[in-house]
Amino acid sequence: MLSEHGIAIAPSVYYAHLDRGPTAAEWRDAHLTCEIQRVYGENYGVYGARKVWLQLNREGFSVARCTVERLMRDEHLTGAVRGKVKRTTISGADAELAEDLVNRDFTPLAPDRLWVADFT
Repeated sequence: MLSEHGIAIAPSVYYAHLDRGPTAAEWRDAHLTCEIQRVYGENYGVYGARKVWLQLNREGFSVARCTVERLMRDEHLTGAVRGKVKRTTISGADAELAEDLVNRDFTPLAPDRLWVADFT
């Protein structure tokens, strides 16, 4: 890749990169990811990053909350969201619908030729 951009690298550098193992941070992230998944699963998938972080610290894992947030985001783990979704618009079955005068074509032919508004 770099040689395509005019940067010369020795082949030995490329192969040394392939042969090296995971870094200490990668090992730690992999271990923490397993622990996060365990805590998340033990709590029925309702714990968010804050509660998972608190539980891990209670168990003796010294980890930052932002690290737990990042690893949970990478694993697509989300906590339960409290509250009920508020439904703001309830259309009636006999509601009168406005006519589509522009046939869903919102590109004007010239300036000040097409004005569109939405009142909801």
